[in-house]
Amino acid sequence: MEEREIILDIQNLRTRFNTHEGTAHAVNGISYQVHAGETLAIVGESGCGKSVSMLSVMRLLPMPPAQILADAIEFRGENLISFPASEMRRIRGNEIAMIFQDPMTSLNPVLTIKTQLIESMKLHLGLNDKEATDRAIELLTMVDIPDAAARINDYPHQFSGGMRQRVMIAIALSCDPVLLIADEPTTALDVTVQAQIVDLVNQLQDRLGMAMVWISHDLGVVAGIAERVIVMYAGFVVEDAPVDDLYADPRHPYTAALLRSLPSVDSNPDEDLEVIEGMPPELWNEPVGCPFAPRCSFARDKCYAENPPLEETTPQHKSACWIDIHTGEFR
Repeated sequence: MEEREIILDIQNLRTRFNTHEGTAHAVNGISYQVHAGETLAIVGESGCGKSVSMLSVMRLLPMPPAQILADAIEFRGENLISFPASEMRRIRGNEIAMIFQDPMTSLNPVLTIKTQLIESMKLHLGLNDKEATDRAIELLTMVDIPDAAARINDYPHQFSGGMRQRVMIAIALSCDPVLLIADEPTTALDVTVQAQIVDLVNQLQDRLGMAMVWISHDLGVVAGIAERVIVMYAGFVVEDAPVDDLYADPRHPYTAALLRSLPSVDSNPDEDLEVIEGMPPELWNEPVGCPFAPRCSFARDKCYAENPPLEETTPQHKSACWIDIHTGEFR
């Protein structure tokens, strides 16, 4: 298979939040790459650092209290970590775009959909009002908003939740980004609308050829949209694998436990789903050892003393665990 261009290369990203209560270690030295046209999913429970890592890449966190450190965040050969704010504004919304979780709070309630759609096109693409309006109607039609020409002058409260999320997708796509980040875009929607949004994003990616990072806690949604999956826990990447390999043969105890906790069509309705006992570690504490060790049935003394590196266990499949979970022995 032809090697695709690396468009985003994150090297040793660390994000801290300095507060009156102490320092929260939200992201703890993660590294991965996103290739052109690829759909990469980042999964994990709430608070594991999925969204913060992408907000760090976009430099959308207030500093202070946030502190963003990295060896490099290279986007198409340029190191974003050294960019001044003015240069980041050129990248954001233009070459890298983001769809946020809650479209009701992401859209300005006192501005029309048209005003919010044409703003970035006038800024980044240099379009005039008529050109931007024509492009906005085209985008709304593309994301299946009926009667787009008439609805473009409506306000967000006049749209349903699913339609508002479609508007957010249109805004994100307005400048033809190279990379689209979707931060749990279906979380606030009912199951039927979720499926429609996932199908729409899949179609648009096939049509436009952009790379996408899909952030989610829903492994069911991820199975139908991603080529590759990164599993995060307590600010670390604990597994990175092609989607089929990850579901068929998880190599980290956390990933395996997550998959066992999912209901399936073969599940016995009289049996309880598996629960991962315990709680994630406190973010206030500097990480020591494997963060999953207190909840892991495979844990040994070494796991509490030393955090395992993310290493390849099989071709294209990486895991951060000292133990081979198939044998229970050290790797």
